[in-house]
Amino acid sequence: MSSRNIAVVVLAAGKGTRMKSDLHKVLHPIAGRPMLLHLLAAADTLSPERTVVVTGAGRAQVEAAVAPRGARIAVQAEQLGTGHAVMQAREALSGFEGDVLILYGDVPLVRAETMRAMIARLNAADAPAVVVLGFRPAEAGAYGRLIVADGSDRLEKIVEFKDADARERAVTLCNSGLMAARGESLFDLLARLGNDNASGEYYLTDVVELSGAAAVIEADAGEVAGVNSRGELAAVEQAWQQVRRARAMADGATLIAPETVWFAHDTTIGRDVTIEPNVVFGPGVTVADGATIHAFSHLEGATVGSGATVGPYARLRPGADLSENARVGNFVEIKKATIGVGAKVNHLTYIGDAEVGAGANVGAGTITCNYDGYFKYRTVIGAGAFIGSNSALVAPVAIGAGAIVAAGSVVTRDVAADSLALARGRQEERGGWAKRFRDAMIARKKGK
Repeated sequence: MSSRNIAVVVLAAGKGTRMKSDLHKVLHPIAGRPMLLHLLAAADTLSPERTVVVTGAGRAQVEAAVAPRGARIAVQAEQLGTGHAVMQAREALSGFEGDVLILYGDVPLVRAETMRAMIARLNAADAPAVVVLGFRPAEAGAYGRLIVADGSDRLEKIVEFKDADARERAVTLCNSGLMAARGESLFDLLARLGNDNASGEYYLTDVVELSGAAAVIEADAGEVAGVNSRGELAAVEQAWQQVRRARAMADGATLIAPETVWFAHDTTIGRDVTIEPNVVFGPGVTVADGATIHAFSHLEGATVGSGATVGPYARLRPGADLSENARVGNFVEIKKATIGVGAKVNHLTYIGDAEVGAGANVGAGTITCNYDGYFKYRTVIGAGAFIGSNSALVAPVAIGAGAIVAAGSVVTRDVAADSLALARGRQEERGGWAKRFRDAMIARKKGK
């Protein structure tokens, strides 16, 4: 790729009315990350000198989302077309010398490799002033068409479908809207745009003819899929998931029913991991080699150690950290807690704000009572401790190493190592009482 500086301009000023949402269109998530941030993450790998996001409607939401990335903001107050939108970035790019990559916030799956290819073509020996990214969809429909010179990648013009004649509409190479241009000439070209067209807008595509020297490269249609509706959002999500599932399996994980597993944008899966059907990974999950995630489990913000098992029907919430060979079973919820090496939390249990030591066993129905309505408190269970079923550990509390908590106990004080804690009412038995009760009730009922 060229050594010239790169600037990225992302158009995100559209109202997105078809989404029917209070959330800005480009902030709707794909794999747990706003689509705009997917695009910016890919662009960041090019190490751009400047990144400019052109906003309009919903400006405050977009600005808040990109602020941590240091992107500059330009505002398109009136929606007068894509060419007009790029014009708004002029001040933000003042003094910039290099190549400008123009992207769309609602086209989130463009790969960094494709962006690099666009910049490389812009800096090829024949040095076109503009490079346009094209694609060939199964149905060209109402996409703008790219008209190229026979046998070359030289782009003669881009024509919008509504302005195209029958010959031009027969062309299958379509315009994605993405473009790379030389910064030193881009704004001079934009200043020459007119709006004599069916929409009365300033088309960015018209810079192709104005430049007199443009080229086209092609990308896969799925890579440039746009999102304008909830249906299109679901389709792009599905496309992203299919690629990610294939990559997980290629990297050595077993997915029993791949189409039922849903990854987040940052999910990390090790080798020899087995993932059973209907598992959902939220953001922030790492699964180490040899772990097993059983069916119908949901993980978010969690770390699963090597050889550990999760589920079925388990929920790991943010801060859950399972050590090597730990076991978390059915209908167990773990939140902000560390489960030690080989420890077991197998059934119908809630462990929150806690530390469970190596080799400890937490019985069915146990809960850590970590919240008093105002503050959270911590529970510590020592190595090798045994917590009997249906126990309530009222935090803050510590159970010593090797201690046993009898089933059904409500523990409110620390338990010393290797001790037995028995905290339940004394059992009483009254012989024959049940039969006398039944007889009395039957006689009473007959008397009525």
